[in-house]
Amino acid sequence: MKPRILVVDDEVRMQRIFEINLTPKYEVLTCGDGEEALGMVKARDITLMITDLKMPRMNGMTLLKEVRRIQPELPVIITTAYGTVEGAVQAMKEGAVDYILKPIKMDEMELLIEKTLSLCRLKDENRDLRQELKTIYGPKNIVGNHPAMQKVIQLIQQVAGTKATVLIQGESGTGKELVARAIHYESDRSSKPFVVINCAAIPSSLLESELFGHEKGAFTGAVKTKKGRLELADKGTLFLDEIGEMPKELQVKILRILEEQKFQRVGGTEDIEVDNRIIAASNKDLKQAMEADAFREDLYYRLNVITIPIPPLREKKEDIPLLVEHFFKKHRGVCKKKIAGVSERALQLLMDYPWPGNVRELENALLRGMVLCRSDFIEVEDFPEELIHQVKEEGMVVAGDREKLKQMKKITQQKIKEEMEKKFIVEALRKGEGNIQRSAAMVDMDRRQFQNLIKKYGISRKDFEKI
Repeated sequence: MKPRILVVDDEVRMQRIFEINLTPKYEVLTCGDGEEALGMVKARDITLMITDLKMPRMNGMTLLKEVRRIQPELPVIITTAYGTVEGAVQAMKEGAVDYILKPIKMDEMELLIEKTLSLCRLKDENRDLRQELKTIYGPKNIVGNHPAMQKVIQLIQQVAGTKATVLIQGESGTGKELVARAIHYESDRSSKPFVVINCAAIPSSLLESELFGHEKGAFTGAVKTKKGRLELADKGTLFLDEIGEMPKELQVKILRILEEQKFQRVGGTEDIEVDNRIIAASNKDLKQAMEADAFREDLYYRLNVITIPIPPLREKKEDIPLLVEHFFKKHRGVCKKKIAGVSERALQLLMDYPWPGNVRELENALLRGMVLCRSDFIEVEDFPEELIHQVKEEGMVVAGDREKLKQMKKITQQKIKEEMEKKFIVEALRKGEGNIQRSAAMVDMDRRQFQNLIKKYGISRKDFEKI
């Protein structure tokens, strides 16, 4: 579909010139005054408007103001034979994308139209991308039915619309950054930057420069002025991950940011003002760190406005099946073959494991299982050895109630059944020397049924062929 351009000019000759020159590439609509143009903007889907400045009834500037009111995103180019610098400045202030003097050179006008439409397409793409990020990182993407996780989601929705400082506490791998992003993309700052700095990952000697930036010549190697993360996050959100690892001499500077929204670059003398929303996270108990004199008391109480605790995975194991399903969908494209899911035996293994690395460890284990899976379902053997070994060492979990006992008995019976089936197929293939038709006939089974069991248990018939 061609872009639709509305040309507004009280000279019919000018309307005709635009029609002749633009029609090959665009759908061109024309009219002779501002009121008629305004009606067309309301009734039709216009991509771009070109309007003369001086016209009867409603001039171009008034039309521009009215269009900005009803369709703020519609690009408008103003043309005039009576151009002044003041007029051009006024038009740009009112939202015109450009101000062109007559007589118009159509080749230049066509370039301007193409440039304007390209910028509009970029804006549309950016808007779509921001919406996609909001979908990806919004609270709806946080998985969990456990009451503690429902409380986390509720807190995100409550604090997102405020500027309150948030402290997220939880073990490594629990999803602290995911919660911080959800707060940002649920807030009115979602179209502005979300900037992350991991205070534990950057040497303390470089952390100050990364946070505050530096002036040229501030230290050896500072060959030019550099903006820090605080400036990059202006009007947006700065996420201070693992703030418990920040040196105490920098903590006092962060306190000033929180209180005054001002700072100085390293080597600078002038205050720089920013409008940041600060979200901090720590895998340490900051209150204990404060009591041990490892964290500033004043900063702790300034950060501790809203605290969001994230429970470790071992405390919300009922969410594991939901998380498995979520990560399965997320990484579905990682392997070429179709995988139906996780076997009951493998899921029970995931439920029994204590997950010291929390949700991140679960995601990595499942990803490994998807890559190494040899059958339709991910099996125990597809998971990391240390995971399998630890669960075996700890032995079978004792049932907590009658329902759990029934479930465990059912799972145990299923395991025994599967083990028997697998041994049965292996022995049949050994006798039939790897030939599926012959092996199935020897044990009085349908060939297709026999083949399905081979696939289910990831057995290779080639291992039994006679060399």
